[in-house]
Amino acid sequence: MLSLAFDVAFTLLGLSLALTLVRVVRGPDVTDRILALDTLYVNSATMLVLYGLQLGTGRYYEAALLIAMLGFITTVVLSKFLTRGDVIE
Repeated sequence: MLSLAFDVAFTLLGLSLALTLVRVVRGPDVTDRILALDTLYVNSATMLVLYGLQLGTGRYYEAALLIAMLGFITTVVLSKFLTRGDVIE
């Protein structure tokens, strides 16, 4: 039963990653692309955590944490660049 739940979760996360990637490529605005990129980071971190749960190891949690932190920083920097035109004042 647990393996079926993992398979369903991986399938749905893979579909979510594919649809988000389409939004990154075809987004109507730059802001939509930035939000889709942020969602892509969250989905990939979730995929790593789920894979770590499936294997029963904690090694993938650190990688997911790094991806989440880099995704947050990237989103903040890109948003600041859009609003002000530069990143460093």
